[in-house]
Amino acid sequence: MNKKFLKNIDFETVVEMADLVSYHEGQIVSRTLVQNKSVSITLFAFDAGEEISTHESGGDALVYVLDGSTNITVGGKMYNPSKGQAVVMPAGIPHAVQAPERFKMLLIVVFP
Repeated sequence: MNKKFLKNIDFETVVEMADLVSYHEGQIVSRTLVQNKSVSITLFAFDAGEEISTHESGGDALVYVLDGSTNITVGGKMYNPSKGQAVVMPAGIPHAVQAPERFKMLLIVVFP
């Protein structure tokens, strides 16, 4: 038997990552693909005006924008990545994510 580490995604199929999570008015929608002590991989769809307030993570976090654009603050500095761009938020540094417009992201967090 083959143990599967990923969930909520089809195996041996080409998928459009942005289509695996949908926009919903006034919400942040997430779809977890992996969650364990070493790594977390989650897809997010943010409606315009939604945000994740300032917090810190115990692991390095990579945000890859799949659709739209966002404002990401890391250590007090703002970045504005758009579709196809990424930002790394280092472990232990305060960061926040804001959606000036609808956007989707893939979040990969790697823990020590």
